[in-house]
Amino acid sequence: MNAPHSLGAEGERLAARYLVGNGYRIVARNYRFLRNEIDIVAYDGLVLCFIEVKTRGSLDKGHPAEAVTPRKQKEIVRAASGYLSALPGPPPTCRFDVIAILARATADDHLLDYELEHIRDAFMA
Repeated sequence: MNAPHSLGAEGERLAARYLVGNGYRIVARNYRFLRNEIDIVAYDGLVLCFIEVKTRGSLDKGHPAEAVTPRKQKEIVRAASGYLSALPGPPPTCRFDVIAILARATADDHLLDYELEHIRDAFMA
């Protein structure tokens, strides 16, 4: 798994599986609003969560969560605003989460061993 895109797609798949296993209800994946994207939109009970997934194969470029820079946060907030504007009725309570995945072993486009960290309320709008 050398391609960053493959690693990221596998990380998003694992993050979605993790979320569902923890009672989240996924309502959108790879939601796009203009040039901005949210990896996963899901409900945690009544709270609508906008979730950014970052997957890395090593710590050479830092921890995966460090890639959610203030600039990236603004892009996610813009996309979340677009998502919320399309919902009927009053907006639900929202939060912004980050799921950081560090791959320890990969084979054939699959993560065989990894560390997953779910950071709830990772940043504010």
